[in-house]
Amino acid sequence: MKAAPAAQKRLLDLAELDSVIDRLAHRRRTLPELAEIDDLSARVARLATQVIAAETEAGDLAREQTKAESDVDSVRIRAERDQKRLDSGQVTSPKDLASLQSEIASLNRRQSDLEEVVLEIMERREAADEQVTKLAAERDRLAGLRADAEDRRDAVFAEIDKENTEVKGKRGTVATEIPADLLSLYEKLREQFGVGAAMLQGTRCLGCRTSLSIAEINSIKAASHDEVLRCEECRRILVRTPESGL
Repeated sequence: MKAAPAAQKRLLDLAELDSVIDRLAHRRRTLPELAEIDDLSARVARLATQVIAAETEAGDLAREQTKAESDVDSVRIRAERDQKRLDSGQVTSPKDLASLQSEIASLNRRQSDLEEVVLEIMERREAADEQVTKLAAERDRLAGLRADAEDRRDAVFAEIDKENTEVKGKRGTVATEIPADLLSLYEKLREQFGVGAAMLQGTRCLGCRTSLSIAEINSIKAASHDEVLRCEECRRILVRTPESGL
């Protein structure tokens, strides 16, 4: 393949722009904010699950407290009713009187026991409510940190994307100055090796950093200026410039 030396030199400009595009893409993929967001998202998700579990427990305790308080009310009402019967003097039989007094005493003991149960449930519910508040606050705090990280990520993305658009615009302009067959070869090699063209600096290929043999250098010297050369080691297009010293 043959191409004007100026067109071959433009491959180096194209390669430099492609290198910038690659660096931008790598930076976009490896932003510290991305790992930070992933970590915070995982922590927020775990806390959200814990909040649901704590809310469920608090809800169960609320229902348990309501039932226990209802039991206390039922026993209290029965005790008050029996106490009114006792105080009214309607019960005159000693046996019935003793039975009523015994029942009142039993109901009072039952009410006292149930009130203890209510207090114990209230303490557990208070602890559960506090846990819900604590977990929800931590979840919201981490969600806020994640939102901040996302804002920082988006700001850097915008910066990278702007630069990427500018570089690609320059690349498009350079590409139009390169013959189609040479550009096609370059693109094929770039796809295979990441870099499609490299400068010959002295006796070294700057693509693979390999020093060429004397025979290879002599072959290059003998080649016409418009001959498209390839590095024998890395197979990239080898571009001669004044720095080649040939």
